[in-house]
Amino acid sequence: MTEPRLEAPRHTAARSALDPWPGEVTWRPVSPRLVALELTRVSISTAIMLAVCGVIWAFTGSSWALVAAVAVLVLTVVRGVVAVRAARSYGYAERERDLLVRHGRMVRHLSIVPYARMQYVDVVAGPLERSFGLATVQLHTAAAASDATIPGLEPAEAARLRDRLAALGEDAGEGL
Repeated sequence: MTEPRLEAPRHTAARSALDPWPGEVTWRPVSPRLVALELTRVSISTAIMLAVCGVIWAFTGSSWALVAAVAVLVLTVVRGVVAVRAARSYGYAERERDLLVRHGRMVRHLSIVPYARMQYVDVVAGPLERSFGLATVQLHTAAAASDATIPGLEPAEAARLRDRLAALGEDAGEGL
């Protein structure tokens, strides 16, 4: 008679205690157009800084203006990479009693905002956001430090989320 064969226990990938993203929720990403919006912001600020360097060089002829322009271009590449990674890191999840908002790659942020603690919800879309067809949802609570922001949402999704959060806040009998 053969003895039953014992298998070594299989180890599943355990979540680190330092990983702030709860794995049991379904994360919703923001629009991929947020990347283009952030790159446009970086490009606009770069153009302004290069224009200043050009004006300084034109009036003074200083080679330091050209060195500054090269430095601006190098920093623009770094800022562009960081902006893309930051934009792609945003996500949110709706749970039964709270909303989770995450962002950040190197320094990870997780905000958990209970529906009952929300005072009001804003949907904001500046001219640049509107040109990309995006909006930002801002959640306000009694503690200013706990306010959360979800940028890069489609306007219809931002309105749906605002209305849902308002309804859930009212149902909780507190906040909103």
